[in-house]
Amino acid sequence: MTDPLRPMGRTRLYEQVLDRLREYVAQENLAAGDRLPAERDLAQRLGVSRASVKQAIVVLEVQGYVEARHGGGTYLVRDTLDSEPVERLVERRRRLPDVLDAREALETKLAELAARRRDDADIDAMESALRLMAEEISAGEKGAEGDRRFHAAVTAAARSPLLAEFMAVIADQITESRHESLRQPGRPRSSLRQHQRILDAIRKEDPRAAAAAMRRHVRTVAEVRLLSWSPEDLPG
Repeated sequence: MTDPLRPMGRTRLYEQVLDRLREYVAQENLAAGDRLPAERDLAQRLGVSRASVKQAIVVLEVQGYVEARHGGGTYLVRDTLDSEPVERLVERRRRLPDVLDAREALETKLAELAARRRDDADIDAMESALRLMAEEISAGEKGAEGDRRFHAAVTAAARSPLLAEFMAVIADQITESRHESLRQPGRPRSSLRQHQRILDAIRKEDPRAAAAAMRRHVRTVAEVRLLSWSPEDLPG
């Protein structure tokens, strides 16, 4: 059997390290919660510098596949390292700030309008979405579907076809930003609490409070590990 941690060549080292780590995790049947070998050990076995290993670990951490604990090693968060290509990650990193700017502008206004125009059916839809999100989180999931339904209910309550159309245009990018946010440690429950504050303001028909709560929420969504990572730091 081929050793996945065998020495490698010198072209695009970080990608080669990523490939070998994927092989290693699969071959060793590692799962979420298991620890990867120390960076020094990996560097020695792969025949590369610790800097190249560290950058590969950072890429996996940014994608939510591993957790690097300060002074405590690197642990798998998922049962596989079948992550997206680095080029796609770089592209998401490039467009995410624009997506978050658009979300803040659109969704803040939608929350304000929802507080002015909502009816009882809208409130029921938002409450149902948050119940689903809570159930998903309790089941160990991220709450993504409940999150999506909540924001869809706010959009519907705003009664603004043009703003809804704008939201539909960037729906795929919004989904990306949602998943990026919800993979941050502790974020799903924090997001659920923020959604509840938005709902409370909309229920009270308080446009200013609804807009402020939504703005705080979207700015929290912007606090993701991906945006603190610079593709320029990748070794060649």
